[in-house]
Amino acid sequence: MMKKILLCAAMVATLAGCTDATVGKVTSYGRPAHVICYSGGVEIFNGYSTGKVKSEKSSDGYFFYNRGTSSNVEVSGDCVINYQ
Repeated sequence: MMKKILLCAAMVATLAGCTDATVGKVTSYGRPAHVICYSGGVEIFNGYSTGKVKSEKSSDGYFFYNRGTSSNVEVSGDCVINYQ
């Protein structure tokens, strides 16, 4: 029980200095997301991930497991990622 209290206190202390965006990114880890991507203002992808949407530093794209098609998806463009 004491370990859980100390862990919670450490977590609160760590997140207290973070912005809302940082806290949101940390707390959304592993959660499904609604992903919509556009190219030239036209919607080119609209779907849901089964978990966290990832990106690579050397790429402008995103990759995730698509809940609708049960397949891995890689997308690039102007994407809006909304965690549920």
